[in-house]
Parts: sequence; structure tokens; C-alpha cells
Amino acid sequence: MSITPRRPLRSVLPALLLFIAAVLFAAPTASARTEAAPAATLTEITDFGTNPSNLQMYLYVPDNVTAHPAVVVAVHYCTGSGPAMYNGTEWAQLADTYGFVVIYPSVTRSSKCFDVSSPQALKRGGGSDPVGIKSMIDWTVSTYSADTSRIYATGISSGAMMTNVLLGDYPDVFAAGAAFSGVPFGCFATTDGSEWNSACSGGTITHTPQEWGDLVRAAYPGYTGTRPRMQVWHGTEDDVLRYPNFGEEIKQWTNVLGVSQTPAATDSPVSGWTRTRYGATGDRAPVEAISLQGVGHNLYAWGMASRALTFFGLDSSGPVPQPQPGACKVTATTSAWNTGLTASLTITNTGTTAINNWQLAFTLPTGQTITNGWGATYTPSSGTVTATNATYNGTIAPNASVSIGYQANHGGNSAAPGTFTLNGTTCSAS
Repeated sequence: MSITPRRPLRSVLPALLLFIAAVLFAAPTASARTEAAPAATLTEITDFGTNPSNLQMYLYVPDNVTAHPAVVVAVHYCTGSGPAMYNGTEWAQLADTYGFVVIYPSVTRSSKCFDVSSPQALKRGGGSDPVGIKSMIDWTVSTYSADTSRIYATGISSGAMMTNVLLGDYPDVFAAGAAFSGVPFGCFATTDGSEWNSACSGGTITHTPQEWGDLVRAAYPGYTGTRPRMQVWHGTEDDVLRYPNFGEEIKQWTNVLGVSQTPAATDSPVSGWTRTRYGATGDRAPVEAISLQGVGHNLYAWGMASRALTFFGLDSSGPVPQPQPGACKVTATTSAWNTGLTASLTITNTGTTAINNWQLAFTLPTGQTITNGWGATYTPSSGTVTATNATYNGTIAPNASVSIGYQANHGGNSAAPGTFTLNGTTCSAS
């Protein structure tokens, strides 16, 4: 064995300094660089963004993660955690099969329950848990170039309530949600700092569909875009979040999505289950509700996530079909004089199913203010306006039309609105 003599330190030092300098200037520091999570293992992500309630973020990325993957946010129950949700549900295994990414938010407060009650939580960007979860999504989208049209939320119990809250606060972020044993958005609201609302949990809070829908719309005032679809699950013998909450969720989300409360389809996919679909009959109806006869609060069982995945549309290749712009058409004309005008709007259903309880959203040109109208109720009178159907014209059959109109003042611009959305679906305009 031969031994190479050591070189004197002074001859090595200049080269070493040059090497260190090259490394320092060639790569950013760890705090400035976004690191992807290891594949096929649950990983905690820190420093993911604004996080007012100190949530923890856990992430699962499969080995075969797709380019521009979908993202599922899986929210745990009270006393649970992100790792418990990872171990107790099959979302990670489904991610292995279909290549999407799963975020598991985790509460650090002592109750281990998500905040679904505070005024901050029930407002877009208001603070608390929803803001932290939105930061987790933003981090994941940025890191993995995720498909922003395929982001979904699901949860159990407290996580189901948070699913309702997330879809209300961030309708522009989520494509759909699945809530297992939850309550409607806003049902748990409190103003005294309490996390628990006994009236809601006991199933004694009831509202009209419009009132429930208004609570959701108030979370993001002025939003007129597409709303996420919703799937809700509940056991008839739930003694923690009583069964009447199931019906109130249906009332809320059918109103938000502008579909009839009368089911378009009813079946029993499993003995003891009653599944109702609203607004359409297929696997991706606007609202789907599954009632489990004789089942209590802990209804979640292995295999149910696969059914939620079907509702999301993630068990097949390609993105979930979104409402197509050609499903409706609006023809708008105005007749003007010095400082006033009348506008006539004809709404045509160019789809294949009836449109019920419609709302038409549009933006008035600057300087226009509606003074009266017919065929609909118009609110507010300027800016972004929502026209809500009258009692006699609330259903538009396929290939049928409804004519409405309004009178308005103007400050020189007497043009008709240029873009319209009908129950969240963009209409072609002429």
C-alpha cells in the first residue's frame, strides 16, 4: 500500500476558497429555494406561506405524479391530524393510481378541530384556517405546476364542515368538494370566540334555500364565476351533527348552484343508501347527496373516497368537464335618449336540460344605474348586477328563452352589457 504525501494546507486553501465561493454563488440558500417533497411518503412542509392559525401542512406526492397534477385537500376530523387522515383514508393510494397530489392540513390548537365558526373563517381572505389552507394550495400549485382547474376539497366531520367553508370562501379555487358528516356553510357561526355551536350541531338551525345561499355568497361578495360542485354524505342516526343538517346542506348548495331542489335522479348504489342528484343525472351532477340509513356520525368507510373521486372526475384521464360556454346565450339591446335608456335581454337555454331558479350576472357600463326593471329582480342597481328570476319564469326549458329588461340612467355610455353568466356558466352574447 502506498501513501500519497499530504499537500501543505497553504496550497489547498486558495482552491478550497474558490470552490466554496462557486457553490455559494451557484445555488440559492435553502430558505430561498422551493424544495419538492420526497415521492411516495408523507412529508411535512414548512414555510409554505401565510398561516395565521399555525396549521401544519403534510403533503403526499406519488411516484408517478402527472404533469400538471390535480390536487385534493383532505381535511381531518376533530381530535385528528394530517397524518391520521393519511393513514385512515385511501386518498394516498388513489393518488398512487391516478397521479394527483394530496394535501393534509393539520390543526395545532388543543381541540384539534378546524375553525368553521369565527367571522374570520367565514370570509374570503379573512384569516384563520382557510387562509392557511389556501397558502398550502398556492405552494403546491407553484411547486408542481398543478392544474388550477382541478383542485378539490374533502373532509370528515370537522373536515367536512371545513370543506363547506372552503368552497364558500374560495369558489374560484375549487372545482368540487365532498363532505362526510358535515353542516352547511355558516351554520356553526359564532361571535363569542366559541368553536362549538350547539344549535347547529343539534340540527335546529334551518333557513330557506335563498338564505343559506346568501350566506355562501356573502363570503365573497360580487363573485359571479363558476361555483364548485358539492357532494354531501350523512347518516340518519348521526348524534354529533344531527341529520337535519344534511337537508340544510342540500338546500344551500342547490341554491348556490342554481338548480332545483327536486332530485333529477334517485337511486340506491348500496343497500341502505339513498343517493339523490340535483341539476343533472350523471356522476358529476352539480349536487349529489348520499344518505345512509341507520348509520351514525362515524360513517366514513374505506371505499367511499373512490366514490368521491368519481364525483370529482379524477378516476379517468383528463380534466373534469366544466360547464360549457355554449349552454346559454344572451341577446342584449338598448334604446337610449339624453340621460336614460331601456335594455332588453333575451336569455336562451342552449343546453339539453332545464335551467331552474336562474340568476343572470352582468356588469353595467360605467355611469349606468338601473331605476326599474321587469321579468327579474335586479341587485344592486349599478356595477356588477345579478338579475334573479321572477316567480313565473324561474324555469327555462332546453331551447327555450326568457325575455327581461330594465330602465336605467346613463352618463353618456348607453351600451348594453357585453358579458353574462347564468348560474355561474358563461353565456355567449350577441
